[in-house]
Amino acid sequence: MNRVTLCIVMLFILALALSLPGWLSEDEIKVDSQTEEAWVPNYQATKMRSTLYDKFGQINHQVFAQKMENFDLLGFTLFKQPNYLLYAQSLHPWKVDAQEGTLYEDQRIQFETNVEITSLDKQGYIQVIRTNFVEVNLADKTMYSDQPVEIVGPNYVIKSNGFTASLETQRYELLDHVKTVYQPSIQR
Repeated sequence: MNRVTLCIVMLFILALALSLPGWLSEDEIKVDSQTEEAWVPNYQATKMRSTLYDKFGQINHQVFAQKMENFDLLGFTLFKQPNYLLYAQSLHPWKVDAQEGTLYEDQRIQFETNVEITSLDKQGYIQVIRTNFVEVNLADKTMYSDQPVEIVGPNYVIKSNGFTASLETQRYELLDHVKTVYQPSIQR
């Protein structure tokens, strides 16, 4: 072997010897602190009130809640005992009351436990909708539930296993109709 080859081999062995302890040592287990941080709310509010407007300056929706927690890393906001007012193109908003609500970044809000949706239009043909779960898409003003639903109108009560609704067009579709009770009012 000539000197040049011998020097190259010696440098290679030296480099290998210096990096070998690093390769053989066990990697230190690192706890992902970001995962733990994600479950800590970025901010909280009690007895909060918020009003959001559309691009034309009209009220889009208002929310009142006993408690609100925002989890920015997870992409949602939790509400305890929310009272939500949803404004559609019609003059009369819808009021949604529930025990819990979750607002997601994609403009969906899910209401859970003792959900009551009330039309503030006293002349409307649907006055109250009751269920334990409903998802409202705030962008296109639609509602969806796959849970048992009770829909109350001026002279009737409809029971169904789920529904879809458009707040803009006032169009409702029952997913699995169960029962309707109609009691006409007596005109005098």
